Amino acid sequence: MHSYIPYFFLGVSLAAPIGPVKATLLNLGIKNGFFHAWFFSLGAIATDLLYMLLVYIGIGRFIEYPIIKSILWSFGCFVLLYTGIENLLTMHKVKLDSNFKKATRLRHSFLSGFLIALLNPLTILFWLGIYGSVLVGGSGRLSELKIILYSLVILLGIILVDFTMATISSGSRKILSTKFLNIVSIISSISMIGFGIHFGILAYHSLF
Repeated sequence: MHSYIPYFFLGVSLAAPIGPVKATLLNLGIKNGFFHAWFFSLGAIATDLLYMLLVYIGIGRFIEYPIIKSILWSFGCFVLLYTGIENLLTMHKVKLDSNFKKATRLRHSFLSGFLIALLNPLTILFWLGIYGSVLVGGSGRLSELKIILYSLVILLGIILVDFTMATISSGSRKILSTKFLNIVSIISSISMIGFGIHFGILAYHSLF
């Protein structure tokens, strides 16, 4: 059983850093509550599953081509800038109540999580690098069953961190003032914009 522990912490290490995905998750939890943050994280987890599959069947190596990287950085720049700016423009919607948006907005949160994680170069580098080398490109002695079990343990670590962050961000609505929540939301939005600009610079250098 102890052999699974490193893979659990591998999933935690992927999910814990406050990058563009987690900044958006926290912002959604503060603005719209637990379910929107949780559906956003489920969208991001769906991306993780997709990249796991791509790495496993060997398609992931095509993302190493410079033109593909440039396209991903460009789309990542657009999505993060759009999301960050939209969050800043809707700051007045942050309210300290428990009334959530209708179900269609939950689907929107899921789709946002999927797209932001899908186009996040940091996520791509993780799955192509660490996951690929550990499970697929390493010693080559892992059976298919072991690969599936290790992958599930990695996902368990990711899910635990996402669930915790969604709970904390939504719970903060009940104990913190609207002004403070707005400040936190502004910081997370600026963080997303900053990552978007960074990815845009990377795309520019890659192309020119």
